[in-house]
Amino acid sequence: MKIVKADLFGIQLPLKEPFIISYSRYDYMPSIIVRLETDEGLIGYGEAVPDEHVTGETFSSVIQVLKQHLLPVVLGMNPFSIEQIHHSLNQTIYANPSAKAAIDIACYDLMGKYAGQPIYNLIGGEFHKNLTFPAVLSIDEPTVMAANAKKALSEGYSYLKLKLGHDPYDDIQRVKAIRHAVGPEVIICVDINQGWHNYSQAIRSIRELESYDIAWVEQPIMIHDIDGLAELKKHTTLPIMADESIQNGYHLIEIIKKQAADRINIKLMKCGGIFPAIQLTKMAEYAGLSCQIGSMVESSIASAAGYHVAKSHKNITHTELTGPLLFSEDIGDLAYDLPFAALTSKPGLGIEVNMDKIQKLTITKETVRLP
Repeated sequence: MKIVKADLFGIQLPLKEPFIISYSRYDYMPSIIVRLETDEGLIGYGEAVPDEHVTGETFSSVIQVLKQHLLPVVLGMNPFSIEQIHHSLNQTIYANPSAKAAIDIACYDLMGKYAGQPIYNLIGGEFHKNLTFPAVLSIDEPTVMAANAKKALSEGYSYLKLKLGHDPYDDIQRVKAIRHAVGPEVIICVDINQGWHNYSQAIRSIRELESYDIAWVEQPIMIHDIDGLAELKKHTTLPIMADESIQNGYHLIEIIKKQAADRINIKLMKCGGIFPAIQLTKMAEYAGLSCQIGSMVESSIASAAGYHVAKSHKNITHTELTGPLLFSEDIGDLAYDLPFAALTSKPGLGIEVNMDKIQKLTITKETVRLP
């Protein structure tokens, strides 16, 4: 079996309402869908959702990198040769992890379909029966976020993830309002998305958060400030989760050496796909760090891929792959039964991809094939 053709679809996934985090506002999510075809007629789907603030990629750059550099490399290769594929991709161009993730996910989809097995059976088997996920609340006024939190719990969500990071004082008021609204028993974690910038600004806010029983504080300061994360971890009782600061194994080694985090957030878009995500998961396990699988707000394609990694690895204790729930129109049928995500045992990703919807949402298309 070898890959003989690749189609690229640059799409815009419409959000039900704007998604607001510390460094940006999204009214829709740009995504690049990769459709790989083999000489035996199998089709595998992958997805790239770049973030210029995190991975250094843009919608346009991913399309060009895939078209001109990465897809020509994998044409003619067997999707089961995943070690060789990643080696070749990394030799061809540095970084560009979401572009590489799209190819990686599509290859695993092909492997599963060829073998007649869900991806999780190919990478460790079923370890977790149920995959829970939080209600993710965008930054808004404290009263609005409190109302949204109560609404989410009434809909069946079991815990909350609050997006913060605009102003430290206002952020504390948001947490205070939400904790008051939902009571003391509900699990609340907060994600600052680098919004508190440095140790000096962050430590006061984190100490104030200690009285609100926060489960963990995610990426409170800037992406490269590993020393600052280590200081925060040393001077607070709240667990610190690294997100933007952990993109590959080199970053994780640095975090482990400096004891800079209690948890890490692994995203397929940051590390390059399923294959490197598994490696990060095992590295973290050996270092005593628990893991979350997160997302860049992805469609059913990449969200399902993340859930396959989570389902098959015991050290992944939490997931946050809620993109399909935020879209007014998705391109796949990944199922959610609050508060759980429901992976099927169908081969590959285990979802049906709707090509009519992809075509409808497409703003640019490219094809690369063997000569």
